[in-house]
Amino acid sequence: MASTSRTRTGRGRGRGSGSSSLPPPPSTLPLIIEEFFIVVYEDPLVKKELPKKFADYLDGQEPAKVYLRAADCGPRLWTVEVLFDGQGRMYLDKGWEKFAIAHGVDFGWFVHFKYEGDDVLTVKVFDGTMCRRYYYSDDEDSDDESDDDVKPCIHPL
Repeated sequence: MASTSRTRTGRGRGRGSGSSSLPPPPSTLPLIIEEFFIVVYEDPLVKKELPKKFADYLDGQEPAKVYLRAADCGPRLWTVEVLFDGQGRMYLDKGWEKFAIAHGVDFGWFVHFKYEGDDVLTVKVFDGTMCRRYYYSDDEDSDDESDDDVKPCIHPL
């Protein structure tokens, strides 16, 4: 009987040659900060600091304002001024109070943000039970700059 040598080639997921389908290591991936949250530990109506990584992500594009849109509260955009302190920190300032009042934001709540681009942040609010609050609005007016009244979104129980 003659001896034959057999070489295995390309069957299954072996360690053969060819391109790898593994993603690049995390250090080589671009930093994309699309979603983050804050926990309301202090007065819910005062300016709120956003995560430093998000401020770093916006480096060079520091907007004077952002527009908050409650995820389930129609097309209304809430204009909120942004404050940068020169130390790399970013805050939601004037306008945050109106948004917080309209959405009933309170101590111990989580506020989730998703950056949509064009300075728009979609917001989801989670109450002290760690459950998401759903809102709806019967307000057709999406331009909040034309009136100073807080028109709350209503949380159906």
